[in-house]
Amino acid sequence: MTSDDVDFAVAAYREEGRWVVVPLPPHAVVTAEGLVAALRQLPGEGGVFGFVSVADEFFLLAHTEPGGVRLMISDAMALLDWSLAGEAAELIGLEWEEEDLEEFEAAGDPSLCAAYGLDGAEMIMICQDEELYPDEQVRAIAKRMGFASELAVALRQR
Repeated sequence: MTSDDVDFAVAAYREEGRWVVVPLPPHAVVTAEGLVAALRQLPGEGGVFGFVSVADEFFLLAHTEPGGVRLMISDAMALLDWSLAGEAAELIGLEWEEEDLEEFEAAGDPSLCAAYGLDGAEMIMICQDEELYPDEQVRAIAKRMGFASELAVALRQR
């Protein structure tokens, strides 16, 4: 995977009770470890969320917390074709079998946004919506969590 495969990458975090969303450089997020390292450089009350949209195929969502990192891949089929998805699965110890993967099924931890107003069931519904591209799914998540306008500004900056 190269930086050309990255549609966009952003970090979202709370600071003084408000959402802050900043673009991340595509070259920094082509590996799961690179994404986590970029997120750990940012402040944030309750950790930092990172979104990476890849080639209109899937998005990776990471949440760094003091005790570790939680990850979710929007479409489990990405595990077959994209190194970023495979590295993310490895990073969190996600075990999977190729024959068990289903298209538009999230892999990892779909409840990682529950403390911020988006429970796992809603996240799964967003990921299973075949009509939405990954960038639209990320926008839906941002709207539900309360940082849609901040995301729009960050995406214009990239």
